[in-house]
Amino acid sequence: MIQAPELKYFATLKVEIDAPQEVGVSIHGERRVIPITGGLVQGNGWQGKVLHGGADYQLILTPRLTHLDARYSIELENGELIYIHNKAIRVASADVTQKIKAGIAVDPELIYFRCHPVFETSSPAMQWITERVFVGTGVRRPDLVELQIFEVL
Repeated sequence: MIQAPELKYFATLKVEIDAPQEVGVSIHGERRVIPITGGLVQGNGWQGKVLHGGADYQLILTPRLTHLDARYSIELENGELIYIHNKAIRVASADVTQKIKAGIAVDPELIYFRCHPVFETSSPAMQWITERVFVGTGVRRPDLVELQIFEVL
C-alpha cells in the first residue's frame, strides 16, 4: 500500500471581507460576490498582507452546500507578490448557512470548510510553493475568513 501523505503547516491567513454583492439565483445556483479588502498572512519565518481588490465568487448550490472560488494577492514584507486562487467547499445545515449569509457569527464546529489553494509568484524565495499541493481549513467570521493552510508532503 502507498503511504498516505502528511501535512506540514504553511501559513495562517486572515482575509478581511466587505458586504456581499448578492447577484441572486441564476441557472447555476445562488451567486454571491464577496469583496476582499485586506488582511494579514503569517507563515513560518515570513509574513505579509492581503491586498485589497480580490474577491470570493460564491455559488450556493443547495441549502447546505456552497462552492467558494476566491482570487486575491498577498504582498510579502519585501514587496514581492503571491497570487492565490483558492477553491473551497463549505457545508452546513440550512439554518447555519442562512446565518452565515446574514453575517451572524456561528460555531465553526457546525461547518465543514475545506480548501485547495494554488499559488503563483515570481519571488525566487517562494517559487517552491508553485510546485506543491496545499490544502486548508477555514472559519467564516462576520468580517473575515481565517484559513489554516498546509503543504501536502
